[in-house]
Amino acid sequence: MTLRLVHYGNALPDSYIVDPSAEFISGMVAQLAVIGNQVMATVSNGVSPIGVIDDIRTKAFTNNSWNEVIIAKAVPVIGPNGGYVTPMDIQVPLHHPQVIKHSFATNVNCILNANNGLVIFKAGTPLNFDLKGSGQPDAIRAIVSYTYYVANIPGEDSTAGSGRVTIWYDRMRFQTDQFETNQQYPLGASLYVSERGLWTSRRPSLIHPSIGMVTGPPIPQNPMLEIILL
Repeated sequence: MTLRLVHYGNALPDSYIVDPSAEFISGMVAQLAVIGNQVMATVSNGVSPIGVIDDIRTKAFTNNSWNEVIIAKAVPVIGPNGGYVTPMDIQVPLHHPQVIKHSFATNVNCILNANNGLVIFKAGTPLNFDLKGSGQPDAIRAIVSYTYYVANIPGEDSTAGSGRVTIWYDRMRFQTDQFETNQQYPLGASLYVSERGLWTSRRPSLIHPSIGMVTGPPIPQNPMLEIILL
């Protein structure tokens, strides 16, 4: 729910009449659309982005957990392929519940209970971590990233008084948490806009232009993506 400017040029942001049906958080990307014979700013689908939104209109705020480490203890047994596996399902809670399911990414196969924030490793999952230091794997270690709804904080509408939304469009460098957590963001990677107006390293289609570049990948201590707007 953050847009943090690092460096920008001489151009100030502009404001546009806002699409009354749009929901957005600062850091997402906008585009223009004709709605009821009026040109308005709305959330971009990635095809014709014009700039970065610096307003909020949402019913619930979100935040990111990036490269969160979870460890599930297990009783090791020999699996069909000769390696150690868990003989039963294991549940491990994430740091945060209310996960947005499509945002979840992991390096170990598992099942996500998005509402409760529980990860389930099914029986037969290979063990990959030596928790006791005995030289024999006795746990499952997974690295996960996801977006979650922030509990007990109501939404906000900073456009309510004016009916307009502020948009940055000039070349600038900024940080935001409004990006797809199920993608990777190496330094220098090209950035596109997802179908939901979020930053992503995934190119949705050949007609989606690249409008940014990664200048600072997210890290667990600071899950913000630093971008230079091209």
